[in-house]
Amino acid sequence: MKKTLSRRQSYLLLAVFPAYFIIVGLFMQPPSEILSGLYSIIREPDFLITDYFVIGGIGAAFLNAGLITLLLLLVLYLLHMEIDGHTITSCCLIFGFSLFGKNVVNIWTILLGVYLYAHYHKTSIRNYLYVGLYGTSLSPIITQVMQFEGLSLPVRIFLSFAIGISIGFVLPPLSTHVHYAHQGYSLYNVGFSSGIIATVIISLFKSFGIEAESRLIWHTGSNLEFSIILGALFLIMILSAFLLDRKQLFASYKKILKCSGISGTDYLKQEGKAPVLLNMGINGFFAMFLVLILGGDLNGPTIGGIFTIVGFSATGKHLFNIAPIMIGVILASVTKEWNINDPSPMLALLFSTTLAPIAGEFGIVAGLLAGFLQSSVALNVGILYDSMNLYNNGFAGGIVAIFMVPVIRSIRSRRARAKGDLSL
Repeated sequence: MKKTLSRRQSYLLLAVFPAYFIIVGLFMQPPSEILSGLYSIIREPDFLITDYFVIGGIGAAFLNAGLITLLLLLVLYLLHMEIDGHTITSCCLIFGFSLFGKNVVNIWTILLGVYLYAHYHKTSIRNYLYVGLYGTSLSPIITQVMQFEGLSLPVRIFLSFAIGISIGFVLPPLSTHVHYAHQGYSLYNVGFSSGIIATVIISLFKSFGIEAESRLIWHTGSNLEFSIILGALFLIMILSAFLLDRKQLFASYKKILKCSGISGTDYLKQEGKAPVLLNMGINGFFAMFLVLILGGDLNGPTIGGIFTIVGFSATGKHLFNIAPIMIGVILASVTKEWNINDPSPMLALLFSTTLAPIAGEFGIVAGLLAGFLQSSVALNVGILYDSMNLYNNGFAGGIVAIFMVPVIRSIRSRRARAKGDLSL
């Protein structure tokens, strides 16, 4: 019999997964080292690619990610936000990126800026909160400002607050505007707007002679441990789906597989909790196994990528629309000058699924082409903002969608006219 959960029970169910990783982290790193590791995570620059498993240790990274996710769930609960697909997506996104870029200190000024925007327009913060949560992709800029040499600590604190608040204030209108450009065919909409904001800010920094050095901090050698940890969680998701709604589960899941997944889709509202949990578990297993089969590493950034896929399994992604995109990236690796299991291409593989709606709407061939193009664009646009936008593939995906969608539609339109009486 189909089971329904209260709002409180739903939040507690969501809180299980960050709590799970906090507990796991306590077993994977001596507790005496976790606090010092967390301090290192807060102090270190954290633009792409900075793996917190290396900076602070696995336990500290899981504690950082788990605490942030639990705090934000508490904020959502206290604001009386009803759980929908975006609640799940934002929490998985926050958790995943808190393993390689977001920490318990650098996200808050951006959220404060979003709050001030809502206050300025005399509306509830609830209208913009998810945009703010996604917009913490720019949190490395806050940490970078605190690293400025030659400035006193009070000045650095003031600048970090001013820049963070400014970012949060412009995020809502800009995110609304850029959505019309790609028309929902890139799921990481705030990643696109964040890329624009980061380009402007970093250009200002460079005008004053302030530049960040590129970095690659990448954990290796823990694939077996993380396979067990992640596999257990994804299995729990699938089993929970059967417990919640065994009778209608597969029928509802089939409906999800038929969706294009265009931005604005909410599988939780459309089909309920059980099929969403099943979709999350299946997609999580698929992404994890793909990383392992291709010889990649399970670490902070790749687990973040896997959880991005898992999170968006509530708001647009499913096996049929992510697989063509990812296969397109893999095919690109055969013809281009990089290996798919290198760090940046591996992240491009996982985060390229922002373009899942293209495959869902226009078919497998379009999906393969989107993945092929995305792999090149994503590996090159970071130079615009010194990798300060954690949602690098969101910016790249917006560009690819803006390029592809009008062309595909024009080809379709010509075919439609060719079948009718209209001259070409």
